[in-house]
Amino acid sequence: MISETALLESPALRGSVLQRTDVLDKVKALSLLPDGMHVTTAMLASYFEVTAEAVRQLAKRHREELTVNGMTVLRGADLRQFESDNMSLSLASYPQARRSLTIYSRRAVLNVAMLLRDSDVARQVRVYLLDMEYQARTQPVDNPPAAASPALDARIDERITHILGRTVVPMFNALIETSSDHRQELIALRTGVQRIEKRLRQHHARLQRLESPREDRPLVGVMASMDAMNGREFEEHVATLLRRDGCTNVIVRGGNRDRGIDITARTADGRTLAVQCKRFAPHLSITSPEVRKFVGAKVLHSSEVALFVATCPFTRDARNIAAEGGITAVHRGLLEEWSAGAPLTVLQ
Repeated sequence: MISETALLESPALRGSVLQRTDVLDKVKALSLLPDGMHVTTAMLASYFEVTAEAVRQLAKRHREELTVNGMTVLRGADLRQFESDNMSLSLASYPQARRSLTIYSRRAVLNVAMLLRDSDVARQVRVYLLDMEYQARTQPVDNPPAAASPALDARIDERITHILGRTVVPMFNALIETSSDHRQELIALRTGVQRIEKRLRQHHARLQRLESPREDRPLVGVMASMDAMNGREFEEHVATLLRRDGCTNVIVRGGNRDRGIDITARTADGRTLAVQCKRFAPHLSITSPEVRKFVGAKVLHSSEVALFVATCPFTRDARNIAAEGGITAVHRGLLEEWSAGAPLTVLQ
């Protein structure tokens, strides 16, 4: 799950959730200008319960990011046109003589919520946003489609990049040339599209580097395939790895009567082997009580070699207890290497 700290620090993570502007109204009603699309600095400060100066300083520090996401500074003819369209609010709330006015789209308001550290309202928006994002990512999907191959992903990236560069950007150019009412907003949108096009090109190049064959790199999708397994399938997968590495008499015990041992076997040199398998979500950890339980099972079965194999990390206490109890903790990283062909030293 994305953390609040990561959201505050990473522009890329903020960009990945900016479409969820509906969370703003779920936390607190957001009043908009008569155009139904924007708010001013004063209105933004009122929503987040901070000073207008705090908003101005934040906008100054993050001007480029906020501009891409809909913050616009109106001047001259654009400002006069805006005031004409929003005359009643403008006359009621602001001085008559004004050289510029900064307005924010709903997307920019959400962007500000992910940057304001000292606002309780902004913090509530972030918490609500992260909760919705976590639910969306963890919600089970009925009949999920087959995963796209890397080659298909690359073709999709290339196609989208082509459309953005050859169709969407020229369309914005034409609109900007002929529009006077929303010129600044169109320019900001065009800049955003061009950024997306650039990132897709970079992403495509990175995919090519990452997915090119290399002998020292685990196979693509190794852990993804294990994360998709159920408990029994994972135990069978570990049994296959044991057989590959020369173990004999490999028996998958599993079930409710396994007494803490999921697999028994003999190593290639004849030592007795006991294995515990845990297929947990990657963000979880194996804790010390689980390892202590397996230490007792190892003693009960008089096993000479013991493996605790997990699809997640081990806590520090769990690793220490495993080492003291003569258990090899096969954590997620080591499991990936083992599955990709690297032998386990303890089995040699």
